[in-house]
Order: sequence, then structure tokens, then C-alpha cells
Amino acid sequence: MSKINRREFLIQSLSASAGVLALSAFPFDVLAADDLVKITILHTNDVHSRIEPFPANDPKFGGLGGAAQRAALVKKIRATEKNVLLLDAGDIFQGTPYFNMYGGELELKLMSEMGYDATTIGNHDFDNGMNGLLQQMPNAKFPFLCTNYDFSDTVLKDKTQPYKVFKKDGVRVGVFGIGIELKGLVDKNLYGNTIYINPLEKAAYYTKFLKEEEKCDLIICLSHLGYKYQENKVSDVILAQQSKNIDLIIGGHTHTLLAKPLSYKNSDGKEVLVAQVGWAGVRLGKIDFLFDKKKNIFKKKHAKGTAIKIF
Repeated sequence: MSKINRREFLIQSLSASAGVLALSAFPFDVLAADDLVKITILHTNDVHSRIEPFPANDPKFGGLGGAAQRAALVKKIRATEKNVLLLDAGDIFQGTPYFNMYGGELELKLMSEMGYDATTIGNHDFDNGMNGLLQQMPNAKFPFLCTNYDFSDTVLKDKTQPYKVFKKDGVRVGVFGIGIELKGLVDKNLYGNTIYINPLEKAAYYTKFLKEEEKCDLIICLSHLGYKYQENKVSDVILAQQSKNIDLIIGGHTHTLLAKPLSYKNSDGKEVLVAQVGWAGVRLGKIDFLFDKKKNIFKKKHAKGTAIKIF
């Protein structure tokens, strides 16, 4: 099989696959030999302190979810994929007695054991107030990313960061976070002097920075804005359509289950993928990006995603 034909064959195989281990049948040395690099993004959102699976008799999610089950699935994928990032889009806290008893400690420790690379902050992550969140942050061996909450006059000053750049097999992946407006959604006493900044403005600034200054080949937004609304409220869809340089928006807040990422055109007419996998940790999102490497320049060729049931 010629080099060109092998490349085309691999791309077609990725496009056709919707399984848990897409392209797992192809050894990674074949990809490398063909100057192709695959980046696998795993993601969750709105897990809401769901540590154990739903009871078997639950009418909607019977037997689904569970931290141990998610960890096993992540481990299985990592065993077959070389370049994996595990990301979360917020609302880690609130929803089961585990949060009431431990205040988020267990959730963050389990995520750390699973090897999460980053999260953003959801509105329910303020449910024990800013001091409650601050107290639990040391249990997270990963950063909280947020660009549009100004914590300068709060106890969370310097406890978050706007973005992080990951390097995977030469591909530079920039990840930044965006949060929803807290006023009217969260008691003022819980978020204190946090200042909310227009997420579209912050996204524009940081995507330009990540593209031009950090030279990122792939830019991902961890968003807790919500997928879309009937009213004219900032959402993932609006962010996708009005942005530049974002390749993927991993969303949360609205508990929207997208069986696969949906594609939108940004302000430059380029594709932006929007993904969200419901809530309570019953699914794990998996998105594979395929890059063609030539002279250390990475060109995005293709992307394919799915939402995998966890059981």
C-alpha cells in the first residue's frame, strides 16, 4: 500500500468508526510512519457527585455511571491510545449525599486518581461557598481553568488559571475555561466579590493568544455556559458561531446529551465542534483528532467523536 493510500485509508477508517477504541486496530507506529498523529480527547460534564452507578431499577439510567466504572473505561482507552487528554466542563459538586458529607473531597480525589488533566468551574461548584471550594482544591491534581471570573477580591485569587497548554506527540493543545454568569443563578453570598466578565470577549482574547503566541495546533474550550437557549443568552452555540480559532467546545450546565459532537461554522467559516454528554457521569465523551505532520507543521485532517455509555 503506498504512503498516500495508507494515509487515506487511515482517515477513512477513523471516519467510519464510532466504537470505544476507534483506530485501535492500527498500531501507532503505522500512524507515525505515515506522518499522522492522533489526539484523543476524553470528557465529562455535570457529574454532580455521582460516585456510584444508578440503581438497576432506575427508570432512565439503571446501572449506568459510577466512578470506578468510568476509571476502568478511561484506563482501557489509555491502554490503546498514545495521546490522551481527560477533561471536565464543571459542576463536579452537588447531587448525592457524598457531597453533603465530604464537601467535594471524594469527587476531586477520584478525578485525580483517574488522571484528569483539567476542569473548569460550574455554578454548583460554589454550593459550599468560595471557602468550601478553596478548601477542596488541594485534592485536585489538575488545574481549574477559567478566563471570565475575576477572583482578585476573593479567597480564590491566584487559585485558578485561564488556560493550559499540553504537548502531545509534538501537537500543542491549548485548553481554556469559560463560566456562566452567576448573578441570579447562585446566591451572592456563595460567590462573593467574583466579577463576571463577558465570555465572548475573553474567548476572543485567549484563542488569539493561544493561536498566535502559544502556537497551539488544537484549541479546546471547557465551557459551562450551556448548549443553547431559546432566549438570546450566551451559549456554546453562540460562542461557536461568534468565535475564531476554537476547534472544540466541551460544554456543560444544560445536561444536554449529544450522541456525537455537532459541527458549527465560526465567524471565519471554519468548523467548530460542540460536545456535551448529559449529566451524572453516565457517559464518557471521546473525540479523536487526526493531524498530518509535515516539517513539524500539524494540519488538522479529521475528527470523529462519540458518547460512550458507562456501565
